[in-house]
Amino acid sequence: MNGQKVFITNGWDCDLAIVVCKTGNSPRMHHNLSIIVIEEGTPGFIKAKKMEKMGRHAEGTGELVFEDCRVPQRNLLGEEGKGFYYMMEKLQQERLIAALGSLTAAEKMFEEGLEYAKTRKAFGQPIGKFQHNSFKLAEMATEIEIARCFVHELVSEHVAGKDIVNKVSMAKWWVSEMANRVAYDSLQLHGGYGYMEEYPISRHYQNVRVDTIFAGTTEIMKSIIAKNLGL
Repeated sequence: MNGQKVFITNGWDCDLAIVVCKTGNSPRMHHNLSIIVIEEGTPGFIKAKKMEKMGRHAEGTGELVFEDCRVPQRNLLGEEGKGFYYMMEKLQQERLIAALGSLTAAEKMFEEGLEYAKTRKAFGQPIGKFQHNSFKLAEMATEIEIARCFVHELVSEHVAGKDIVNKVSMAKWWVSEMANRVAYDSLQLHGGYGYMEEYPISRHYQNVRVDTIFAGTTEIMKSIIAKNLGL
């Protein structure tokens, strides 16, 4: 096997990598892909670089390189030539998990903003008493509740075996963008302290930014939805 892949979450710390690679020469490209498990220490499997990121520092995101990497046939995961189908089968689950992660982050950031707004005082009163701040908190609470209802419905439908590709694409982009709005507004409520990394909201703000990028960008999600609308 030869090739390389960048932006691999936990790639720097992994004991094995699950790699999609070309194993055939069919004119139908999606029939050529298989999934191979490659263990750390396999000759030719190189962890080339640990990437420096703006957030999610606990995840060892890395670049993986394969140079004449010989892997035994027993390391084939599933059937040969079925890699594309396996990936497509699990995409809606991946995006549902991403939406759940964004929702959880939004809930946490809102809780921190609300608590700070109740305890931080300015001009003789908690900053949450100022109308602008109270409206921002009301907006955040509303959007989070809408997201929670939608995502919980999708979890139930997914468990029931329903096709939720279109709706989960909606959830993935909307909830991740909503979480970023909550991050912005909650940090703003903290004022200068929000910019200090000793406050959790600063780290949350950095971490949640990638939610609109991984597992399919916002733009890709909208493209899927548009296609399903017949556009």
